[in-house]
Amino acid sequence: GGVPAMCDGVTQGEPGMELSLFSRDVIAMATAVALSHNVFDAALYLGVCDKIVPGLLIGALHYGHLPAIFVPGGPMPSGLPNTEKSKIRQLYAEGKVGREALLEAESQAYHAPGTCTFYGTANSNQMLMEVMGLHLPGAAFVNPNTPLRDALTQAAARRATRITALGDEYLPVGQVVDERAIINGIIGLLATGGSTNHTLHLVAMAYAAGIKINWDDFSELSAVTPLLAEIYPNGQADVNQFHAAGGMGFLIGELLDAGLLHSDVLTVMGAGLARYREEPFLENGVLTWRPAPKQSGDQGVLRSAGQPFSPEGGLRLLKGNLGRAVIKTSAVKPEHRVVEAPARIFNSQKELMDAFERNELRRDFVAVVRYQGPRANGMPELHKLTPPLGVLQDEGFKVALVTDGRMSGASGKVPAAIHVTPECLAGGPLAKVRDGDIIRLDGERGLLEVRVATEEWSQRQPESVDLSPSQQGLGRELFQIFRANATGAEQGALSFSGAEAEEAAAPHPEPVHNHFVYTPKETS
Repeated sequence: GGVPAMCDGVTQGEPGMELSLFSRDVIAMATAVALSHNVFDAALYLGVCDKIVPGLLIGALHYGHLPAIFVPGGPMPSGLPNTEKSKIRQLYAEGKVGREALLEAESQAYHAPGTCTFYGTANSNQMLMEVMGLHLPGAAFVNPNTPLRDALTQAAARRATRITALGDEYLPVGQVVDERAIINGIIGLLATGGSTNHTLHLVAMAYAAGIKINWDDFSELSAVTPLLAEIYPNGQADVNQFHAAGGMGFLIGELLDAGLLHSDVLTVMGAGLARYREEPFLENGVLTWRPAPKQSGDQGVLRSAGQPFSPEGGLRLLKGNLGRAVIKTSAVKPEHRVVEAPARIFNSQKELMDAFERNELRRDFVAVVRYQGPRANGMPELHKLTPPLGVLQDEGFKVALVTDGRMSGASGKVPAAIHVTPECLAGGPLAKVRDGDIIRLDGERGLLEVRVATEEWSQRQPESVDLSPSQQGLGRELFQIFRANATGAEQGALSFSGAEAEEAAAPHPEPVHNHFVYTPKETS
C-alpha cells in the first residue's frame, strides 16, 4: 500500500502548509488501510520525510503484532552548503538578489535524490528510527543510488522475513517500541539538536504505543543530555559530514558508554542496542558490519560525551504567564537567547512579511504570530519568517518570535518560542497580548513572560480573529474535523485521539491503544 506525502519545503508560506501537520494523521490512517486486509506477516516502511515517518509509525503501532522495519532512502550528496543557501535566501528577503539567483541556489542545494542535507525533521526521523532500533544498524545516512544503500535495502527485506510469527525470532513492533525505546529516541534527539517538530511527533508516536509523555520529560532529559553534534542549523556541517565523522555508530556508542541510553531493548536485530554501535560496509560485495570509530573524525561536527559542545541538550522548555513553549537553543547563539522587547502583533506570517517590506520593523521587538495552533488553522510551519527576522537580527536589533504555530526543523538563528500552549483558539493567554506589551523570552532560564500588571492582565479579554480564510479553499474545508478534534501541541496535536474540541488544550484521555501483541498462534 501507499500513503500520501507532501514536501514542506515546497509549501512553505503557502495555504497548503495548513494541511502539513494533519498529513501525519492522514498517513497514519492510510497505513491502517494498507494493512487492513490482515494477511501480512511483516511490514517494511519506506519512510523518509517530515510527516511520513511519524505517520507510518503511528499506523504501524495500531498493528502492533506485525514486525516492522523502516527502510530509509538516505540523504542526497552534499551540494551548495546550507549556510550559503541561507545567505542567498536572506539576501533575497532584503531585495539584494533576484528570483533567478534564489532559484539557482535552491537548485544547487537540492540537486539529487535523497533527503535534504540539513538536520531538519526528515533527518531527525532517520536518527530516531535508528536509535529506537527500527532500522538496520547504520542505515540512516547512507546516500541513495550506492551499492551500500541497495545492499541495506535488500537486507532489510530479508530480515523482515526472519522476524515474523512464523519463525523463532518473532519481533513485533508493539514489543520493540516500549518506554525504553521512546526515552532512547528523546535522548538521541537532544544529543543531536534535532527538530522541534519531534516535541509533537514523539508525543504522538508514544501515545500510539500506549505511553504518555509531555514536554516536562523532554526538559528533564535535556538537563542531563550533552549535545554531541553540530549539524546545520545548529552548526555549519551537513548530515553527510556527520556521517563521515562517525555518524550514528559513534553517537550511539558514546551515549551507551555514558549510560544515557537503555541498552536492554528489543530492536529489529534482536535483543540489545549493542549492534547499533557498528557501521555497515561491503566486503567483496557482501554486506557486513564492523565497529564504528572510537574517535570522531571531525571534532567540529561530532564529539564524545566527555567533550560535548554543550553539557545540555538542544531543546528547552519555556514556561510563564504566556503558557508553555519550546525553543531550539542549540540553533541560537548564546548572545541571542534572551530578548526583552515590545510586542508586535500579527495574525498571519503574511502580515509580518508585509510589515517588513514596508520597512516598519527596524527596531527591537518580539513578533507575536497568533492563532496558528492546530485547532485554528492546522499549526503551519512559519519558516518563511526566518530570512526577514534574520536580516533584522544581523542589523543589530533584538528580535524574537513567539507563536502557537510551528517552525521548520531547518529553522534557527532567531530565538523562537514555538508551539505555545494552550493555543489562542483554546483560550491561550497569547491572545491577550497587545502591541507594545513587554515580552521576555529567556532561553537560558526557560522563561516566557509578558510584563503586564497582574490586575490588568486578569481583566483583559482575548482578542478574536476571523479564521474563515484558513478554513476553506485548496482542500482546507475537508480538514474541519481534524481542526475541531485536534489536541493541544503538548499532547501531540493529534486529530483522532478522541479528545473533544473544547478539551483540546487539556491532557489526553487514557491511551486507546493498549500496546498489545498477538501470540504466534493468533497470527496464523
